[in-house]
Amino acid sequence: MKMEHAALPSRRDRAGSVAVEFALVGPLLILILMGMALYGGWFWLAQGVQSLATEAARAAVAGIDPVERRALAEAFVTQEARDTYGFDADRLEVEVDAGGDAIRVEVALDTADHPIMALAALIPAPPERIERSAVVRMGGF
Repeated sequence: MKMEHAALPSRRDRAGSVAVEFALVGPLLILILMGMALYGGWFWLAQGVQSLATEAARAAVAGIDPVERRALAEAFVTQEARDTYGFDADRLEVEVDAGGDAIRVEVALDTADHPIMALAALIPAPPERIERSAVVRMGGF
């Protein structure tokens, strides 16, 4: 008695299954990759802003009085933002509080027009404004 192979699908019956599977999984995979690129880029920008604030606070320690400390911190952020991180100085806001026994530097970056934020059209986006601060204590502890 000869057995029929009707239970097993032929190669011709499976030809379009890969295309259908990709049509179901592909868009989700692309969205996940876009999310990784968007949030990875945003975290890179945030790290750059934090680094600017930290190094500006350290640079301000060299100042003799609060006015000079403020000028040193602002000059550092302006130069390093352009030279090291490629940030547009018009998109940065710097606040320096150099009075008292500590120096506090706050740096904010507006990322609304940054190319990495173009990926935010299809997925939930991180905040467009990145704000970071750093404090360096003056004198003894």
